[in-house]
Amino acid sequence: MDRQDYVIEVSHVSKSFKDNKVLKDVSLLCESGKIYGLVGHNGSGKTVLFKSICGFLSCDEGTITVNGKVMGKDKDMLTDAGIIIEDPGFLRTWSGYHNLEFLYTLRNKKNKDYLCSVLRKVGLDPALKRPVGKYSLGMRQRLALAQAIMEDPGILILDEPMNGLDKNGVREIRELLLKMKEENKLIILASHNREDIEVLCDEVYEMEGGVISKANVSSLHVEGRYTP
Repeated sequence: MDRQDYVIEVSHVSKSFKDNKVLKDVSLLCESGKIYGLVGHNGSGKTVLFKSICGFLSCDEGTITVNGKVMGKDKDMLTDAGIIIEDPGFLRTWSGYHNLEFLYTLRNKKNKDYLCSVLRKVGLDPALKRPVGKYSLGMRQRLALAQAIMEDPGILILDEPMNGLDKNGVREIRELLLKMKEENKLIILASHNREDIEVLCDEVYEMEGGVISKANVSSLHVEGRYTP
């Protein structure tokens, strides 16, 4: 594959915060129709790499190119992307549906039936009146996934997408992500769970001390399987 065929190209990227170098000469190539797994201990640089790809942080060295556009030069923020990084800032007194509706109308879009279908896709009842502030962690995670996919993006950047989900929820979201892969989406996810990586990922990379390397699942520093 020619380099111009890759959707995301991270080329020799480094990033420091004062004297702490958190990304060290990181390079990564990602194409559509694949799921890429990123693993590593907390503080290894995964979230900083995700934020750099999304345009939330600038690189000190190197470049990040998305669909032929250099981040920070040709475009400031990642577009056509669904993103979960850290805890989304939902309005806690509103229902899940009304949170999505508000975000959707910011793009001058309005389609109640479609938003209801998105909520059902992630296992939430669109008629539920409960405010988000009273959602369980798993329900909030499902809502975050609904927000990430509601505009049918070509790219998904997901930091611990299974966080807080029970065994059935994990299975449902894995099935959803695999279906989106079949729809030629590019998905990059971080997970601490070996089974997520084994089931979902076409390629796996490990980060350690800001350095990235391609990895084999059998040698990964990740946890075991989900239990009922």
